[in-house]
Amino acid sequence: MTTEPRRCVCPGSYDPVTNGHLDVIERAAALFDEVVVAVLHNEAKQGTFTVDERLNLLHSSLDHLDNVRIAAWADRLVVDVCLEVGATSMVKGLRGGTDFAYELPMAHMNRHLTGVETLFLSAAPDLQHVSSSLIKEVVRFGGDVSGLVPDAVLEALLDRMR
Repeated sequence: MTTEPRRCVCPGSYDPVTNGHLDVIERAAALFDEVVVAVLHNEAKQGTFTVDERLNLLHSSLDHLDNVRIAAWADRLVVDVCLEVGATSMVKGLRGGTDFAYELPMAHMNRHLTGVETLFLSAAPDLQHVSSSLIKEVVRFGGDVSGLVPDAVLEALLDRMR
């Protein structure tokens, strides 16, 4: 009897990817047969990094994981991406109560629309304060974010923002 692989989607804008994102993706990769890292972008919005740059930074940060694939989608619901790739669930990281309050109604709506479940992984305590927007702000004003983003991301941020 052949069984379908357990597949999940880890959605995000990843602008840029942080060590918090990587922690959640690596933990999801230990729980699922395949993880699809979905770079979701709104074509009407300008990000700090292009979609191709985000994909490249993710590839360089996750190349040690054989069961992770990375792709981009524009202007789509995450649950539609899940259905397209055959994932029955999505995995999201939570840094605290504010994230939970924001994510829970979306999780209920996603399950209502498609049956796709949302699994929450709590952020590692040493990464709970990390967000892409905060990282960019700290770098913009000359702060040191080494240890909070992969080295390639740090280099790209310094090139882009200083």
